[in-house]
Amino acid sequence: MALGSAPRPSGKPTGYGTFLLTYLRPQRGRVATLFALLLGGIGLQLANPQILGRFIDIAVAGGTIAALTIVALIFLGVAAVGQVVTIAETYVAEGVGWTATNHLRADLALHCLRLDAAFHSRHTPGELLERIDGDVAKLGNFFSRFVVSILGNAVLMLGVLLVLFTVDWRVGAAMTLFALVSIGAIVAMRDIAVPAWAAARAASADLFGFLEERLAATEDLRTSGTTALAHAQVGLAARSDALLRLQRRARLLGDTISGTTIVLFTIGTALSIGLGSFLYRGGIISIGTVYLLFSYTEMLRRPIEQITRQLADLQQAAAGIARVRALLAERSAIVDGPALPRAATGALAVEFDRVTFTYPADLDEAWREGEGREDGPALDELSFSVPAGARLGLLGRTGSGKTTVARLLARLYDPQAGVIRLGGHDLREGRVADLRAQIGVVTQEIQLFHATVRDNLTFFDRAIGDGTLWSALDTLELADWCRALPDGLDTILPAGGGGLSAGEAQLLAFVRVFLRDPDLIILDEASSRLDPATEARVERAVDRLLAGRTGIIIAHRLATVERADTILLLERGRILETGPRVALAADPDSRFAHLLRVGLAETLV
Repeated sequence: MALGSAPRPSGKPTGYGTFLLTYLRPQRGRVATLFALLLGGIGLQLANPQILGRFIDIAVAGGTIAALTIVALIFLGVAAVGQVVTIAETYVAEGVGWTATNHLRADLALHCLRLDAAFHSRHTPGELLERIDGDVAKLGNFFSRFVVSILGNAVLMLGVLLVLFTVDWRVGAAMTLFALVSIGAIVAMRDIAVPAWAAARAASADLFGFLEERLAATEDLRTSGTTALAHAQVGLAARSDALLRLQRRARLLGDTISGTTIVLFTIGTALSIGLGSFLYRGGIISIGTVYLLFSYTEMLRRPIEQITRQLADLQQAAAGIARVRALLAERSAIVDGPALPRAATGALAVEFDRVTFTYPADLDEAWREGEGREDGPALDELSFSVPAGARLGLLGRTGSGKTTVARLLARLYDPQAGVIRLGGHDLREGRVADLRAQIGVVTQEIQLFHATVRDNLTFFDRAIGDGTLWSALDTLELADWCRALPDGLDTILPAGGGGLSAGEAQLLAFVRVFLRDPDLIILDEASSRLDPATEARVERAVDRLLAGRTGIIIAHRLATVERADTILLLERGRILETGPRVALAADPDSRFAHLLRVGLAETLV
């Protein structure tokens, strides 16, 4: 079922009822069809034993072949229609379940994308994938069948009991008592496995997160030798073992309901056979009616079993819903301020005023990338300013705080102390979306999607026309490359930029930023991985990108630093040296002049 086949739900669900209303209300027509099919199937199920009972009575009474044939054909016809109804009901139920869960997946994914960097630093992509897809997958039956099936089977059970009362009140009373006792026992045990399933889902997410990290680091693990590989194997084995133990415990607890049901049905069957035998011997009912009692008792098994199965599925769904609710309850620490007018100058001044920032203690090590230190803050009362339209060259060793400056400017985090101003306004006074529309960031690692060139450049924004795209491509000297592709702008790029050179991927990132027309450009070591053959081409693109805009250039390459007006050298989150680039380069005692003599790339590592 296509994701767009039903209107998108609104609001964020907070409980079982709200989940159902939120994601089933847009499909009310299909849910009504599903319920009608279920009721139709119930009616056909109730009719079939009556037909068979009639067949047996006619046969015992010595009825004609013609009469038996008619009854048999009626039975076959009802059974065939029942199968068609069952197939239709299954088809509609699957559509309802998939549509609802796909919408929930989309809502969860969008919610996670809107959360701040601190959240994503605490949760690996593998863990989030398991929570968004794996947990939601357990809710498919909950959305498609739970309420409809519970109500439908309750109607079926009531219909069976009413028919049994019409046969004999004693049979009806006995089987009603049996049904009530069975349902009471099942309901009393319905939540027994919920905590165990919740723990199993958490262990599954942990396993997927571990796998994602290790698979992403395959090259590093291989080059690190057998010790690193053995450590990965031990970690995988430990998490797999934990998942096995937790799932086995959850399934055993869940199966206690099934075991209880088997015992109850054995008692119910014996009760039915005993009552039928007693009434038949007393001449109260015929042999066909005895079969009818046995058949309806067996039919009573189906609604009770399905209710049992639904309650068992609810245990898994309850664990999934609890984890989905916990994910939806996550809130970004980056809060929007009031709207601020966008400056009309085309360039914005940047100011750091005694900014102190320390990364969260639970930050994932891969996210730190050397920026967060255990022995002090990443930035320590850092103060500097960049006039509108100026270019700042930001230098420093790994861990000095360069990338942290870029992250704070984009409001991936907020500083614990101090103020960051853009265009004279505190970043926290404006909306995050407005701020990020004014800032363009190009990093060393370029993320490309498995999508067309057009979608990779526009981030799927259909409002950007092809004319605008070709103009940007011409400006940044990438138009000829794009025209040479098999399908031009419609050429599908592989995920991660496979098949593209470093220079081509970098230029695509420049085009992305150029299309947004930001007021501040941050180049975070954006040319450090280029081959010499494309370096001049990329350097021209950088100049065009920076034209008329404020620029902050984090670089290891001398050619990139030479376009900076001012140099700021960081060391352990503090300013080691700053001043006009020309003046520092001319001062033989300056740290910057020393870097120029020995080579930036060789020293700033």
